[in-house]
Amino acid sequence: MTSAENTKTAAILVIGDEILSGRTKDKNIGWIAEQLNQMGIDLCEARVIADDKDTIIRHVKTLSDTYDYLFTSGGIGPTHDDITTQSIAEAFNKSVIRHPEAVRRLLKHYEGTDIPFNEARQKMADIPEDADLIDNPVSAAPGFILHNVYVMAGVPSIMQSMFEGLKDQLEGGQKKCRLTVQCAIGEGTIATIMASVSDAFDGLSVGSYPWFKPGQFGTAVVVSSKNRDDVFQAAEMVAKLVREDGYDATILDEGQD
Repeated sequence: MTSAENTKTAAILVIGDEILSGRTKDKNIGWIAEQLNQMGIDLCEARVIADDKDTIIRHVKTLSDTYDYLFTSGGIGPTHDDITTQSIAEAFNKSVIRHPEAVRRLLKHYEGTDIPFNEARQKMADIPEDADLIDNPVSAAPGFILHNVYVMAGVPSIMQSMFEGLKDQLEGGQKKCRLTVQCAIGEGTIATIMASVSDAFDGLSVGSYPWFKPGQFGTAVVVSSKNRDDVFQAAEMVAKLVREDGYDATILDEGQD
């Protein structure tokens, strides 16, 4: 689904019991979010779910129907609990095949090593029919693209290498402009100011981030929109209203936090 003004939308689905248990800390959501933001693609949701077939199928269907792009990480390895491939295939009523090109890449990867290309590793060549492969320059086992779902590994270095190889296929959009107004007052005091600024502009996002230093505290008010003029006007409005209340407010240059 494409939202207004031809803006492309996306969701991230992180799959893995190890993330939910806390044994492994997710590093993929933030990294993908930064990449999408730079491309002008709006990340609208990020979910973390268990290695459960019915759960994966349900979330994949919902997110694929809702957004232009769905990126998944995790669950495409050689072990018994790596069930992402089979689950996504079922979500789209596809069979899983032993993909000849994936087999070729894995055979080449293990050639000349002491690591056997056993049945468990051959499982990494199982791909849904009609899916396109995502190159894996780190460990050879490919991800895949099925409809608007981009299925990648959970290991951050591998996932990042996969994404770098596919991002030229993605259609981006207009990037958001952002300005930060540093205010020498707590966010509770200027809550009504932020609300009034937000209401004054269509499509404007206004966020507040408290900060603390020895003997001093304040709030960084971040205004962002795809309309650059609105961002500058909104930042000036925040600074003006905060100063009228008797507090310092400084608009930072673009790109500063």
